[in-house]
Amino acid sequence: MDQRRAEPDRNNSINLVSLYGEFTLTANRKVRCAVSLTERDLIVQRLTSAPVGRNKVMLSLKDCVGCRAYREDDNADPAAYLAAHFYPLRRRWMSSRVSRQRAEHCFRLAALQDPRANLEEAEKWARAVRERSARLQSLKRDGVSMSALSRPSRMMLLVNPQSGKGQALTLYYNHVQPMLSEAGVTHTLVITERQNHARELVKEADLSQWDALVIMSGDGLLFEVINGLLERPDWEEAVRTPLGILPGGSGNALAASVHHYSGASLVSTEELLVSCGFLLCQGLVAHMDLISIHLSSGPRLFSFLSLAWGFVADVDIESEKYRHAGAARFTVGTMVRLASLRVYKGKLAYLPATEDDHSEDEGSGNNTTLRCNSQASSLAPSRDSPCQNTFHNSCHSNNSHKVRRTESTPRQSASKAPGGPPDTLLPPLDHPLPSDWVVVQEEDFVLMLAMYQSHLAEDLLAAPDATSDDGVIHMFYVRAGISRAALLKMFLAMEKGEHLATNCQHVVHAKVRALRLEPHSPKGTITVDGEVVEYGPVQAEVHRGLARLITG
Repeated sequence: MDQRRAEPDRNNSINLVSLYGEFTLTANRKVRCAVSLTERDLIVQRLTSAPVGRNKVMLSLKDCVGCRAYREDDNADPAAYLAAHFYPLRRRWMSSRVSRQRAEHCFRLAALQDPRANLEEAEKWARAVRERSARLQSLKRDGVSMSALSRPSRMMLLVNPQSGKGQALTLYYNHVQPMLSEAGVTHTLVITERQNHARELVKEADLSQWDALVIMSGDGLLFEVINGLLERPDWEEAVRTPLGILPGGSGNALAASVHHYSGASLVSTEELLVSCGFLLCQGLVAHMDLISIHLSSGPRLFSFLSLAWGFVADVDIESEKYRHAGAARFTVGTMVRLASLRVYKGKLAYLPATEDDHSEDEGSGNNTTLRCNSQASSLAPSRDSPCQNTFHNSCHSNNSHKVRRTESTPRQSASKAPGGPPDTLLPPLDHPLPSDWVVVQEEDFVLMLAMYQSHLAEDLLAAPDATSDDGVIHMFYVRAGISRAALLKMFLAMEKGEHLATNCQHVVHAKVRALRLEPHSPKGTITVDGEVVEYGPVQAEVHRGLARLITG
């Protein structure tokens, strides 16, 4: 094969053609193509008499998840084959939205009679495509430091088959498994069978076997995994295990946030799954804030998404009965709760964030070198082929429908907690707050919502300015007295992240580093990452960049 220089771009190194070959299409051997590889593109030109523009395709290597060379079983055929897998952004037919759509390009290389020589040539092309594609994955996005997973990667993929509409396994086999195979990602499929199964598993697992833990479910399963990691004796190393998220539940808030951080336009359902799968295959890892949550009893929890009290928590839990409707359950639940709007009494206080807080780094902050597990193990799945193993169990929902009754053991002080970093901003729950905290004067609320990711659900951009590791809690509260119409208008505006622009006098937003909520109403619901926790006093503190998140 020739190495040629593209004449019109002689002085542009980006467009230099490093590889050139003439192959036939695998699907139609009568069609011959000239294929050129530059630093940024794979260019395919059909060799016909038709005008060049109609037969030329430029495939951006940024959209490539994998490329492989292979031979077929027919020993009489000396040809080798090259398959490149792309997921470019395209407009759907009859739609203005763009989403990632699969495009496979397969070529037959048969220039030589020696099968081994043909395969070596195909492997040279596949290796060159993969290397250039990996180089194009920027290690910085909007100033966020990122690292890359080792290649080929080994992942444990946990699926809750009962999440959402109960179609997670079908979506896995239809979309995720083929994509991971195309990307050369070796993975072991683990099907959860009960609540806290994932928590127990990662608490005891030999994490050196895996480069990443991937969750395909709603947000509740990731809540289990994170808390399981922080309950380990080696939590400081364990919490650095890169975490991936694939939407398989009803809310899919973190998946929507990861998609949003990539700069892509709004998508939902299976389009969101394909986007998150693509970002997972890219394998870029960023920091993620975790928030420590203290309740009146039991050990502290760690949260990655939200802390909610009042209207939002009510809708989240009461809409469980509409789970079969998927994401629409939240719309139904919102309308039901609006019809009977509740007011909650309580005391809310917080420690405001300052501009300095955004630039400061804690021990695991932005400037810390990212470390991804790469140690091999005799028990690890083979890196030689992108196959998957399966641990199959009987299936039950991992989501709790009842209030979690925490253990009655006395709460340990943060500095003596068995897992996780110490809390430096929070006094014990029964102690007075420091003087630099702000105490909200109102005591009648419709809701309090603390967010640390951009999305509250697939279609709710609750904190449009949030990033995965900005080191702040985006706190919202709505005062009593708001009308049903104004509250509905706020949630409709939240679909586009415009709810704060409604200038509703009852809605308050503050960026904080810590908060304390003391409910005074005898009954109510508090949720952490969509999971019901003990109702009563609660306080929270952000730990910047403590975890690792695969964001592509």
